[in-house]
Amino acid sequence: MSRRAVWAVRRLLVAPAVIGLTVLLWVTMPAWLLVAAALSPVLPGRWRALRLLWLVLLYATMETLLLVVLLGLWLASGFGWRIRSPYFAGIHYDLVQGTLIVFFREARRVLALRIRTDGPHPPRVPDGPVLVMCRHAGPGDSFTLMYALLHWYHREPRVVLKNTLAWDPAIDVILNRIPARFISPNPVAGEDLESQIATLASGLDDNDAFVIFPEGGNFTPARRDRGIARLRKLGLERMAVRAEEMTHVLAPRPGGVLAALEAAPEADVLMVAHTGLDHLLTVGDLWRELPMDKQLTMRWWQVPRAEIPEDREARIEWLYGWWERIDDWVEEHRPVDLAR
Repeated sequence: MSRRAVWAVRRLLVAPAVIGLTVLLWVTMPAWLLVAAALSPVLPGRWRALRLLWLVLLYATMETLLLVVLLGLWLASGFGWRIRSPYFAGIHYDLVQGTLIVFFREARRVLALRIRTDGPHPPRVPDGPVLVMCRHAGPGDSFTLMYALLHWYHREPRVVLKNTLAWDPAIDVILNRIPARFISPNPVAGEDLESQIATLASGLDDNDAFVIFPEGGNFTPARRDRGIARLRKLGLERMAVRAEEMTHVLAPRPGGVLAALEAAPEADVLMVAHTGLDHLLTVGDLWRELPMDKQLTMRWWQVPRAEIPEDREARIEWLYGWWERIDDWVEEHRPVDLAR
């Protein structure tokens, strides 16, 4: 299927389907509430079915409201004529921030989840543009990172993320209007991802934060094994041995990081690690864990630009060294079960 055909399916079929599903959920809500209430006492966990139903309804409702507002902004911009102007970009960032604040706070309450930072809260962030390099360990952690950058620091993130997330209609529309890149972790021949990343990281303002996940995907044991095998296939035995010694993170893929460092020579780096929601990758995972009664711990490190080597090979060593440090930190800060 061509890219234009995929775009048409996402915009003309998936987005209306989400809106229709949301309306259907609200119309049939009494029946769903009765079913969820009846199931909750007999299922493990405290009111598990009702908690999950509320989160699904909240997400679908906010998604639908976002799509309606986004359509209004498109009309107000002259049918898309000025939709990527700085003025409308600011409106979109404010819209994302407000949405994340509402959903994030409600999700914390419903999931019985606590969030703490290892170090000062909120962590100190340098003035000027920053490159944020984050451990990739589940969509919940990614939402938390965006919430922190927008709400705590009032930064405007430029995000590099997997192209599969474009199937979420609101994410698809918003991130095609503000600086962002949907990429494939396994690009086809001739696709120059490093140039795309360099373009996105160029010209950062003082309130910008370029965000990249160097691992290229959420951590799973299978992905870890494939990453090690890929390094060996490329003849990088020493890197493969180092990757084998990291048990909580994937071996970082340096190409995008190197491109961003080259494109933003004035930017400091923030390294971000977190642990607590690592295993929540699917709705099934969320269902099994409800209510969580757990603690998500985040750690931020500021790396001044002067500490980053200039040589390409030295930068790869620097990145691997940081990922080894993050792996050690995760081992020392395993999830805390608050119910015990």
